[in-house]
Amino acid sequence: MSEIPARATESEGPSDGAPFGDAVWQSSPPGSIYDYIKVASFSIGPDGLVDQWSLRAEQLLGIPAEHAVGTDPIEAFIDPDLRERGQRKMAEILDGREWTGVVPFRAPTGPEDEQPGRRRGRRGLAEVYVMPTRTEDGEKAAVCIVVDVRVLRSIETDLAASQAIFGQSPFGFLLIDPDLRVRRANQRFASVFGGTPDEHRGRGVHDYLPRAEAERVSATLRRVLETGDSITDMHVTGFSPGSDERRHWSVNLYRVHSGSGRPIGVAWLGTDITARREAAREAAAARRNLALLNEAGARIGNSLDLETTARELLDVVVPGFCDLATVDLYQGLLAGDETPPGLADGGGELRRVAFSSAVSDAPFQGTGERVKLGAVHHYPFTSPCADALRTARPRVVPAEEGSLVQSTLAVPMVAHDTVVGLAQFARTKGSEPFGDRDRDLAVELAARAAVCIDNARLYRREHERALILQRSLLPPGDPEASGLDIACRYLPGNAATGRPSEVGGDWFDVIELPGHRTALVVGDVMGRGLRAAVAMGELRTAVRTLAQLDLEPAEVLSQLDEIARGLGAPGGVQQATRAARRPREADLSEVYLATCVYAVYDSVTRRCTFANAGHLPPVLVEPGESALMLDVPPGLPLGVGGEPFEEVEVELPEGALLALYTDGLVESRDHPLDEGLQAFVGALTDPTLPLEDVCDQVLNTLGSHHGEDDIALLMARVQGLPSESVGDWTLPREPRSVGRAREYARAQLLAWDLEPLVDTTELLVSELVTNALRYGEGEIRLRLLLDRTLVCEVWDSGLVQPRRRRARDTDEGGRGLQLVGLLSAAWGSRRTPRGKTVWFELPLPGGDTRLTDPAEALLSLF
Repeated sequence: MSEIPARATESEGPSDGAPFGDAVWQSSPPGSIYDYIKVASFSIGPDGLVDQWSLRAEQLLGIPAEHAVGTDPIEAFIDPDLRERGQRKMAEILDGREWTGVVPFRAPTGPEDEQPGRRRGRRGLAEVYVMPTRTEDGEKAAVCIVVDVRVLRSIETDLAASQAIFGQSPFGFLLIDPDLRVRRANQRFASVFGGTPDEHRGRGVHDYLPRAEAERVSATLRRVLETGDSITDMHVTGFSPGSDERRHWSVNLYRVHSGSGRPIGVAWLGTDITARREAAREAAAARRNLALLNEAGARIGNSLDLETTARELLDVVVPGFCDLATVDLYQGLLAGDETPPGLADGGGELRRVAFSSAVSDAPFQGTGERVKLGAVHHYPFTSPCADALRTARPRVVPAEEGSLVQSTLAVPMVAHDTVVGLAQFARTKGSEPFGDRDRDLAVELAARAAVCIDNARLYRREHERALILQRSLLPPGDPEASGLDIACRYLPGNAATGRPSEVGGDWFDVIELPGHRTALVVGDVMGRGLRAAVAMGELRTAVRTLAQLDLEPAEVLSQLDEIARGLGAPGGVQQATRAARRPREADLSEVYLATCVYAVYDSVTRRCTFANAGHLPPVLVEPGESALMLDVPPGLPLGVGGEPFEEVEVELPEGALLALYTDGLVESRDHPLDEGLQAFVGALTDPTLPLEDVCDQVLNTLGSHHGEDDIALLMARVQGLPSESVGDWTLPREPRSVGRAREYARAQLLAWDLEPLVDTTELLVSELVTNALRYGEGEIRLRLLLDRTLVCEVWDSGLVQPRRRRARDTDEGGRGLQLVGLLSAAWGSRRTPRGKTVWFELPLPGGDTRLTDPAEALLSLF
């Protein structure tokens, strides 16, 4: 038999709808099933002996052709006990009958096994198919085909396992040939795409998938065929026959080989993951929503400003939740109304306070109109937005024709059962429309923002009221004081930046005292808000009351400490008094703590007495000297109690500059207190400037050192009372001193060119000196002070304070103090370290001032 030329090909027609491809003639092993089974063959001549022996027979039975040809196959290969039966079968075969059966055989493994009588060798079972034939001479012969039974059983097992897996698999199973055509499909695949498994033979991926997806899958199949690399969990998207629902499959691909290793196609193992994808998408959406809620909790409501809070909501939702968003708030809410107004039909006036877009040029509104940021508008009664405001429930806004917006949610912003505004969330075409989960998330986000906006509204209301209260308690305009040039500044927290801040408890005050003395006060209630402002007002009022009693500075702070301890506790001042008696039992959580500096300046002596309750030290700038902080013992803050306060007296030279301030001026988060104090001292470089300019210079220099806290700054330049404006005399304790006192007063007033006041002053001085002689002790001192008013003081060593009473008609005395009260602008009495001082004050003549006639006053007493 001649050798077949290699690679000679010819085309064959298709069979059963599927092309076989070109027939290939080659000399190399074809890798067919025959190569896998290893079929052996030999022929038997008319004499019953082997006359042809194939190479596969040599391999299977282990006998070379030169030994096999001419032998009796029954004698050579069959066991002795089966030879008789074998010979009968052979006779039947040679007689023209076919036979198929399983025959045990013995294949020799060496030369010694080939000797007669030897039974060693490899034993096996062969399936034999014997076909009768005839020789060229017409004699009967036979052709035998022999296959090793073990190989056949292995093939049967493999086929059975393959069929079980292929047919019973819960996954869609395809075998795709090298031409990317389906060669075999299982029932699971057919149940999804319809028909029977056989009806899918010959189809390609374009018959199942959209074109773009089919091209991608085809390219992947070719790559698997070419490289042999498997593909795991490739996601394929398409549609089931007769359904518009998009389906998703996970596909595994691997190359399939023949028994000889030749690639014969690609195995496709696919499972429907649509439900799993939907669950994963839902889980991803839940995670996204949770992340949005967490972000909303962290970012919304940090500013306590309505407009800023609305913008914070949009910063959270765009673009993570939607492509466009707006926030509209009721106009009345922004105007500071107590209750956010809204018409019964939901069409109240709203102002657009925030807008955000992830796409360019896309303003929108549910009614079809474009609303500018900051514009006031209203929604028509029939609009979904008005319905959302009216019912306090979210509504879907229909998309406008030609608009890039495809899905819009109008969500009312509800806080404490009150609708404060409306938030709209929109997604443009190409984005996924809003679903139920999105709507629930939008409601939650809007509710959180609404609560923060309502809190901001309440804060704004409280802040404005606190500001009104605080500023009403501060001295109006520029305070005036005898012997002092005064300038002051008060700045609420963050006034420089424009950001709102809680009102603090900082205050300052300038209180005129008898005898041309002035009390300077600067204090700071710890804490912020309306309660701190109220506490500040109570303390300021208490300071003014205590100052009018003309107590020493340390005593003023001691009394103020008791009051402060009762501000936050039930029972008020009575509770404070009891706490002062039991300082160790006081609960500091129930009281307000405050710091305070109280100073009393005497313009006659130019001496200033300081007492400090935990406050920052005053700063003094003497003419020609550098600024320095006065060493005033700080003491404990007001409200702590239990420790006395110390006093420090300092003589202030003419032209000296004194500065009292709160910690907001020198302390912030970015600068430590010591650094701020040094900067403040360094800013007072030119105290000779007008005080208003000095204040501005300090604030500008320390602009970066103060932060959210309020600032109170009180500056005073010393302008002592000139000696020529003071008349001072000491009188012995004798009756003649009354007349001398009148003479001293008359002469001094004439020297000051105050003749209109002579009669009144003589009369009142006579009354006070008489009282000092009658009820006082020790020598008497008379002092006249001329400044913006005329002040007369009479000192003695007695401790009994004068008491004004109404005299009866029959009484000879008791009308002196009544006369003083009628003729003077003010009068009073105060204790001194060595007695008491009784004083009265008269306005200077001129202008609209009308002086009371002493004669008329005397007549009115009877």
